[in-house]
Amino acid sequence: MGDANASIPTTQPVICRPMFGARAGAAGMSSLVFVSASSLTTVKASYGLRKRIEAVRGCRAVRKKDMKLNSYLPRMRVDPETYEVKADGVKCDSAVADRLPLAQGSYVF
Repeated sequence: MGDANASIPTTQPVICRPMFGARAGAAGMSSLVFVSASSLTTVKASYGLRKRIEAVRGCRAVRKKDMKLNSYLPRMRVDPETYEVKADGVKCDSAVADRLPLAQGSYVF
């Protein structure tokens, strides 16, 4: 865990022992693949999967209103000449960003 040679300034504690993710087949033991019910019997052999397979159920009727924290659906309007965007009649406007933290220039590696 962490950078083994501590060559970067933000090193984590180094623990030299096998970690769970390094074990052969760890991804297969800790993963779940959702497939259609009709392909449940053949998909594992067809793709050589070692992961657990489950059939998807009851997802065709899921709509935006069913989402617990993302159910709001404003009425959006875009003026084709000025490109002004309004959500429920309120203009959506934002200032031009003068600073972009954690943008591509922040990464060295």
